Amino acid sequence: MSIPKPFALMFLTLAVACQGGGDKTKEAPPAPKADESPAPATTPSSKPQVADTPSGPSPVGEPGRASDTPNPLKNVYFGEQHLHSQNSPDAYAMGTRNTPDDAYNFAKGKAIKKNTSGEMVQKKTPYDWAALTDHAEYIGVLPQLTDPNSDLSKKLKNYDIVQMIQSGDEKKGDEAFAQIAVGLTTNNPDPNFNRPDIIKSVWERQKEVANKHYEPGKFTTFIAFEWTSIPVNQNLHRNVFFRDDKGPDLPFSAFNSDRPEDLWTYLETQRGAGHETFAIPHNANLSNGLMFAPRDSEGQPIDARYAKRRANNEVATEIIQCKGQSDTHPALSPNDEFAGFEKQYKHLIGTNPPVLGRVNYSYVREALINGVGYQEYLGVNPFKLGIVAGADAHTGFSDNEEFNYTGVHGNVDSTVQKRMSGAGQTAGEAAINFGTPGATAVWAEENTREAIFDAIKRRETYGTSGPLIRLRFFGSWNYSSDLTDDEQFVKNAYAGGVPMGGDLAKMPAKAKAPTFAVWALKDPASGNLDRVQIIKGWYQNGYPQEKVYDVALSDGRVPDPKTGKVPPVGNTVDLKNASYTNSIGDSQLATVWSDPDFDPAQHAVYYVRVLEIPTPRWSTYDAKAMGIDPPEGVAASIQERAWSSPIWYTPDPKLVKKAPFYPQLHQVFN
Repeated sequence: MSIPKPFALMFLTLAVACQGGGDKTKEAPPAPKADESPAPATTPSSKPQVADTPSGPSPVGEPGRASDTPNPLKNVYFGEQHLHSQNSPDAYAMGTRNTPDDAYNFAKGKAIKKNTSGEMVQKKTPYDWAALTDHAEYIGVLPQLTDPNSDLSKKLKNYDIVQMIQSGDEKKGDEAFAQIAVGLTTNNPDPNFNRPDIIKSVWERQKEVANKHYEPGKFTTFIAFEWTSIPVNQNLHRNVFFRDDKGPDLPFSAFNSDRPEDLWTYLETQRGAGHETFAIPHNANLSNGLMFAPRDSEGQPIDARYAKRRANNEVATEIIQCKGQSDTHPALSPNDEFAGFEKQYKHLIGTNPPVLGRVNYSYVREALINGVGYQEYLGVNPFKLGIVAGADAHTGFSDNEEFNYTGVHGNVDSTVQKRMSGAGQTAGEAAINFGTPGATAVWAEENTREAIFDAIKRRETYGTSGPLIRLRFFGSWNYSSDLTDDEQFVKNAYAGGVPMGGDLAKMPAKAKAPTFAVWALKDPASGNLDRVQIIKGWYQNGYPQEKVYDVALSDGRVPDPKTGKVPPVGNTVDLKNASYTNSIGDSQLATVWSDPDFDPAQHAVYYVRVLEIPTPRWSTYDAKAMGIDPPEGVAASIQERAWSSPIWYTPDPKLVKKAPFYPQLHQVFN
């Protein structure tokens, strides 16, 4: 039985979605020609490194990968930490019928039939791990309501809503589903569908499927769910993950509470019961300033207790997914020329007419900088967050490849024509405004549930806009300028400093500034690298500050000596053919950089951003398939990227001079 369109549209105001698999009408970008293969990158302090090829040795940045034993220097594992199947009510309402089994098999690289189009879809590059995070609210209920043979339908056969759904009368079905949707959007669930026994039965099956697909050393899964709090269309969503193979008896939903503090209590309770767990917030960009607000759910300014609880329960944040990037916004970072990436999705979820959300307190960079402000002001950092990325796909398919994109909302944008027409509207936005999913990378000793969970918890993780870029980031006080030249680079970097996600050790007496070692290697299936940047944030006299440093550049470019600006890398994208060549940029970049503006009295946070050369956006591939020009309103070519987790510096308390007032941290909204 299909769900009537009015119900689907109502459901889309809830917590919407993302993503698709491969479209047969589109072609992958051609491989670079032999005479266009880029030379390995060099920097003033580095020499060419060994390329990562199927038959060649491991690159300098990832030694020991080929070993069958746990690697103490860690391997990178790419995966998905935010994905929905038909068991999410909004996904089901959008027409998705692909199952949790389909989701895991697709992530493993298997060809799967996409129910909304009937086509077979397959990732070009399989993932190493995946977490299925179906919404805890009404998890798995809709598939049962539309099936007259399900246990739930039989139990409630005399209930008027079930009778209306199964009557075959479209008008009655519309009315029944509308009642369910109203309960969801007003956080007033129907007790007949929100019973613990119903949720528990689906949850047990969800856990069984996750454990079935877990293959230690080969493919990792997690027991996980999404807590979908969205008060007055303001996104406060978090995904929740568990380290063990049993998980809790029940998930915690927004029906239980829409307050993050109550979710933390649930997490603390689960840890007390032996289930190690944490939460990861996402789509801060759609939170209307609530995600990283300087106040708690009661409107009170953040205090030390709140800061400690948040830091203990939320170890990372999602920096990009199909509903846009949450790194920063041009209004917050006016001097960052790359701040405008994938920000077409502007409105609060499901608002009609569309409502623009508040920019401040809605982005990760600002939160990281405010975090060091709180560290200075309170002595605790509530926003000590690692970086991940995800899909938020409500199709069951975590497809992170621009050339494989087939839509993000089931039947709403399942064809090229629907996506390009502008007619398909979901959550208040046209299909063209959604981007492809991001990917999460973790540095872990081995591909197991415990190792990957622990890597995310210690923040040795990073996010990309989709390509599988390899990225290392270390910090110390005494790295040599030629560290990245050394074949023992990674071993020595760990021994003498900390990796991404860590805290710099206490500043030695003779040290002048921290030094950072960065190494990046391109995705073999994507564009070359344009540059590596280090983004620094700090507090000065009670006010947040930021600066973007270009630390490694491709093609021998240097900044203009007067303006400091770097010449663009160029653009080889052929818009008509939706193609590009890797005749510009470098395959890898590495450097050791020391902060030239370091003040030992100021708390600071540093993270890396790696930019690719321009490549076609998914909409340009769609335009080629239709034989039309790329659509206006979105970029025809984009610079894909990766963002590392930060490294933090905390000064000796004796050096710190607190400001009399911190306006950004005290602000309380009217």
